[in-house]
Amino acid sequence: MRLYEERLSRETIYEGKIIDLYKDQVELENGKTATREVVHHPGGVTVLALREDGAAYVVRQFRYPFHEVLTELPAGKLEPGEDPLEAAKRELEEEVGVTASHWESLGHLLPTVAYVDEVIHMYLATGLERSKQHLDEDEFLEAEPVALEELVRQILADQIRDAKTQAAVLKVWCKLRKQEG
Repeated sequence: MRLYEERLSRETIYEGKIIDLYKDQVELENGKTATREVVHHPGGVTVLALREDGAAYVVRQFRYPFHEVLTELPAGKLEPGEDPLEAAKRELEEEVGVTASHWESLGHLLPTVAYVDEVIHMYLATGLERSKQHLDEDEFLEAEPVALEELVRQILADQIRDAKTQAAVLKVWCKLRKQEG
C-alpha cells in the first residue's frame, strides 16, 4: 500500500481573513476518485509560561463557536512567513504581559487532521519577567497564573477542553515528573 492520495483538482469555496476552504478531487490508491474538503489555516502557536513557583499562565476568553468562556494557554495565529518562536514570544507578551529568557519547543499539534491543515507549535517558556500586556483591539481576555498540578486536575475533570492547552500542559507535567524521578 502507498497510503497516499493525489490531488487532481482544487476549487476555492471560501477565502476569509483567518481560513480558506477548498474542495479537492483526489485519486485514491485504488484508482478511484474522492472529494476532500480542506480548511486551510496559516498555523499558530501556544505557550506554557511556567513560573518558578510551578504556576502557569492561562487566559480566559469568550469563544464564539462555543458561546462560552474557555480556559486556554496563551496562543495566537502565525502571520505569513512569521517564525513560530517569534510569534510565541509576541503572543505571550501581548496576552499575559510576560517575557521569558528560556524557550523550549514542545513539538507540534495537528488539532483536526481529517479536514484542517493547521499546525500549532507548542513552547515551554521559563525565566519569566513582567512586562506590559497589550491586547489586540478586538481581543478581550483575563490572564492569571494557575498551579500546573491544578491545570492537570482540571484537564482530567473535563474542565479544560481546549486541545492545545491539554497537550502542552500534559507534556510539561510528564516532562517535569520524569526529571524528578
